[in-house]
Amino acid sequence: MKSLCLALFVAAMLTQVQAALVTKTISYRQGETELRGYLAYDDSVTSDKKAPGVLVFPEWWGLTDFVKGRADALAKLGYVAFAADMYGDGVSLPPTDHDKAKELMTAVAGKPSMFERTKAAYDQLIKTGLVDDSKIASIGFCFGGACSQVLAYSGAPLKGIVSFHGALIPASAEAAKKNQAKFLILQGELDPKVPEEARAAFIKSMDEGKFDYQFLSYSGAVHAFMNPAADKARAAGLDGVGYNPEVATRAWAQMQLFFKEIFGQPS
Repeated sequence: MKSLCLALFVAAMLTQVQAALVTKTISYRQGETELRGYLAYDDSVTSDKKAPGVLVFPEWWGLTDFVKGRADALAKLGYVAFAADMYGDGVSLPPTDHDKAKELMTAVAGKPSMFERTKAAYDQLIKTGLVDDSKIASIGFCFGGACSQVLAYSGAPLKGIVSFHGALIPASAEAAKKNQAKFLILQGELDPKVPEEARAAFIKSMDEGKFDYQFLSYSGAVHAFMNPAADKARAAGLDGVGYNPEVATRAWAQMQLFFKEIFGQPS
């Protein structure tokens, strides 16, 4: 009997060891541009069933360790996460190089390639074969928040999007007709990068388009409140940014509540 109990214990321990976080770089394309995204999932979750999928769109710094870390955190919550490459070649810039970041973002923001690259990321997540394609969401930080909005406005079959201190793009009447997603917008109340008039225009479009949305504003928070590297960016001369650990914790918890609403509890 003791031998049987020991065998069962060892088997259970081996199962726990074998169940691991899987991360890998995935090459994919948008037109002639070679993209390199980052996939993260827990193989114990996906071994016998498909899981909800979450796209992760990065800040203007590109596919940084912060963004990959958010994908890892989502995988540990039971989701299959795919961090998208919006620039090509998996570009990752240091927080001190905001001139280059602005140059790269400006080359994509508002251009057809912005939507095309969000759609390419969506398609690549589906192609993994790991996700339940009826349960897909998108999150994004700063520039990535706008990317999530653009994808939703296209009519992509998303259950929801979460925008963390993102640029706000008012929805057109056409976008309102196409949209299938619920919105969770998480902003810093003192964010100078998204002024009051931009917020008002965005909220007006949400109301007129009859979107299902939540707009939360965190007191004391400025732009990029989720990212610890924001303080280095500020020290390098980028005004209006700063990490706020308390707000970051609250915002991430709010995202998890939202996902439970749109997906149900991961099992």
